[in-house]
Amino acid sequence: MVDITSKHNSYRTACARAVVEASRAETIDTVKQKAVPKGDVLEAGRIAAMFAIKQTASVIPHCHPLAVEYANVDYAIGRTEITITVEVRAVSKTGVEVEAMHGAAVAALTLYDMLKPIDKGLKISAIELVSKKGGKSDYANSYPKYLKAAVIVCSDSISAGKGSDRSGKLIEQTLAGYGLEVRPPVVIPDEAAKIREEVMSLCGSNDMIVLTGGTGLSPRDVTPETIRPLLDREIPGIMETARHYGSDRMPFSMLSRSVAGFRGKTMILTLPGSASGARDYMNALFPQVMHAFNIVKGVLH
Repeated sequence: MVDITSKHNSYRTACARAVVEASRAETIDTVKQKAVPKGDVLEAGRIAAMFAIKQTASVIPHCHPLAVEYANVDYAIGRTEITITVEVRAVSKTGVEVEAMHGAAVAALTLYDMLKPIDKGLKISAIELVSKKGGKSDYANSYPKYLKAAVIVCSDSISAGKGSDRSGKLIEQTLAGYGLEVRPPVVIPDEAAKIREEVMSLCGSNDMIVLTGGTGLSPRDVTPETIRPLLDREIPGIMETARHYGSDRMPFSMLSRSVAGFRGKTMILTLPGSASGARDYMNALFPQVMHAFNIVKGVLH
């Protein structure tokens, strides 16, 4: 299966449709009259669809098991056809379109099975996805383009040449992947004066500054204390989200003291210094954190 461990839960919906065509109008009349020998065709199809929706991951190899939180089956009955519409909703890391299509397909097969003794000319003419919503794709075009970003690595050991930078390069690559113009990471020691000087020199000429390192509890970790006084507007929810996301993967994430906010029109983010911590925070925040630029510029989506 595709790895979805880095994804967020989001509200997902999908609607699918299947059409069962009869060879004569009398077949449909028999359905309406509930006179089919095998029983109530529509109710059996509805029950079968519900079972199919919930069992999708058991029969479709690459589907992930998920908790379906709403499902509905509707019918539109024409002169010689029955259109089945299935809607599925869930709060999940992955979409529910296959669940909806599976439900529609099994409902159609159930109708076919129950009606074939009285109509040898039956056929299932269509199984298709009507619509789906949820996940990053819904917002892919809503984030601002052409933002400039700078990355600062706060580390005594790396600045002294005793280690190599991994988190800064990871952040740079991630930002570039979202279309930002990114300066190569700058490495400085864990010193408040150096951090302040570097941030102030980059503010104004960059839309975003991302610092990595110095957010923990060691005596030399001073990034939050240095950055917080520089912020005109702190945004607590950004790092609350990142810590919550990180805690699902690493319990020590709760010890991070990262802060975020704006100085003027420049967003400043402070991330953990470990590559794994930086990766988790970037996964938690991007690209949705860029919506803040739409808000401050008065462009709402």
